[in-house]
Amino acid sequence: MMLSDLATVIRSKNAGPFELTFDVLFATQDDFMRVVRSEILSAKAFAELFRIPISDVISVVEFEPALAVKITIKRSRSSGAFGEMDVYGAQQHAPLLQVEVP
Repeated sequence: MMLSDLATVIRSKNAGPFELTFDVLFATQDDFMRVVRSEILSAKAFAELFRIPISDVISVVEFEPALAVKITIKRSRSSGAFGEMDVYGAQQHAPLLQVEVP
């Protein structure tokens, strides 16, 4: 099953000019726990998926009351910098749509 089949929301956005944040929200406790237990959104897995150093993964927060996982990473270029192609960070979540959940 794909992460996009289990999550009700998968999005990315700026967290200031130098960071991006990714939100993955679930409708059920079972779906949330399945993904958390699988560790597909761990710092290591996220760094591999986005081809960034693990040191660029600032935080991974699993917030059970909201059935949500929030990952924050350093931007490779600041928002609006020369050569930067997504000023709002709203299109960076695409690789998460194809993640398989064991």
